[in-house]
Amino acid sequence: MTHSDAHPRGAISTSHHLATEAGAAALEAGGNAIDAALAAAAALCVVYPNNVALGGDLVALVRSPQGEVRFLNATGTAPAAQSLDALRETYGELLPLRGIDTVTVPGGVRGWGELHNFGATRSWEQHLEAAIRYAADGVPTAKSVAAAIVDEREVLELDPGCRHAFIPDGLPLVQGQPFVQPALADSLRRLAAGGPDEFYTGELAQRWVSGLRALGSKIAPEDAAAYTAFWDEPLEGSYGGHRVITGPPNTSGFILLRALEAIVAGIDDPLGAGAGALANAFRGGNAVRAAYLADPASGGPTGPELIAMPRPEHAPPREAKPSGDTVGLSAVSADGWAISLINSVYFGFGAAVLDPETGILFQNRGTSFSLDPASPNAFAPGRRPRHTLMPVLILRGDELAWVPATMGGSAQPQIHTQLLLRSLAGASPHEATHAPRWIVDEPGADGVVRVTIEEDVPAEVRDAITEAGFPLKVVPRYSEDLGHSNLIRVSAEGYDAASDPRSDGSAIVVPASG
Repeated sequence: MTHSDAHPRGAISTSHHLATEAGAAALEAGGNAIDAALAAAAALCVVYPNNVALGGDLVALVRSPQGEVRFLNATGTAPAAQSLDALRETYGELLPLRGIDTVTVPGGVRGWGELHNFGATRSWEQHLEAAIRYAADGVPTAKSVAAAIVDEREVLELDPGCRHAFIPDGLPLVQGQPFVQPALADSLRRLAAGGPDEFYTGELAQRWVSGLRALGSKIAPEDAAAYTAFWDEPLEGSYGGHRVITGPPNTSGFILLRALEAIVAGIDDPLGAGAGALANAFRGGNAVRAAYLADPASGGPTGPELIAMPRPEHAPPREAKPSGDTVGLSAVSADGWAISLINSVYFGFGAAVLDPETGILFQNRGTSFSLDPASPNAFAPGRRPRHTLMPVLILRGDELAWVPATMGGSAQPQIHTQLLLRSLAGASPHEATHAPRWIVDEPGADGVVRVTIEEDVPAEVRDAITEAGFPLKVVPRYSEDLGHSNLIRVSAEGYDAASDPRSDGSAIVVPASG
């Protein structure tokens, strides 16, 4: 869905229309872009659980009215009582994709608190009003959620909390069926009353930590209490006369800047006849991430180092492709605030661990750790794993030009690259988000790197990618496998906003009050 307007109060685009409406209501009530983003993010944790939940992580780029751009890292940490040796003894060379040992301390709620303190104008309770209502009264099950339940039914049925929430009475929720979450509504009410600390040191913290520990988690109350999100310097590059600002490690923003540098270095027509060369650039970025991306606080390389690194000769063993996993949202307001925010549980329904008492679903970001002691991303207590997440802002000098956000797992840098290239070529947000898309996958179990490509991608692009040596996996038009993007264009005439047709989303430009 697309919406444009001149001289508006603000704009918001998200992957679910009810979240967009919650954010737009915050703008209409006089809030700014941060207020809108917080209301929408909380709502998404209710209406889009295959993609995001209270037990997930968050990253964001925020531009203040003074023009300062800051990066917020609210990615979670590994429990202090867990060890690499213990995990290797249990699992061997690779962590499982899901389950209790893939759950890291959820960082998202602490991230909400940092955003609130940084620039929100509405109260903490107001941020959660729509989310509480959606959980208590119920919402129609979204298309994406219903499809994900079918896809992930086997793993969901292994967990009593997931089974009760998503497969009640032995039947998966179907699109349009009422989805009511009373336990989650109660947790959101506690969070509204107690603020972010309630999630980390309050009674709510005691409940979810106890629930996880009963399942064998090593996360302790002290891990939750000690967790902090932090503000950091963003990673910045340039392309086409614009400043491209994204997240530094442990996020994947460097891959976007690597791709843009490759284009500048000699890829003509990257979304046409040069698509094969661009695919090779994406493949190189994926390989560098798999081999080297890690928590800089624990000795991982910097963003500039990752951008400059040559592609590894041999990619590390499997990097499983997440399904579902994430929501991105974009928001701007006329007072000068702008935010690109990503909230995530990683794989579809995260770890597939839902605490029945609190209704909280938990991420599986811990599966991204390596169990190779020599890896820069090796598991260690208190360490943050490498992340696929990456927010983006595009500026023209000091002026905001575009606010994009996307989900898509490891393909997020590739989706952002395609959005930017199309936007700079004159595409509207609707045209950029609705255009045919393709992505370079991580190596499969057979070691082959394939390209997932929508059936309506032009023949010229297909041929170029095939000639570059990539086998094609053709999927239907507007497949969720190609991510959910959101995009706002900012100009002197106002805002133009669009949400990806691959999602259940919408975009709203809120007009100025009369």
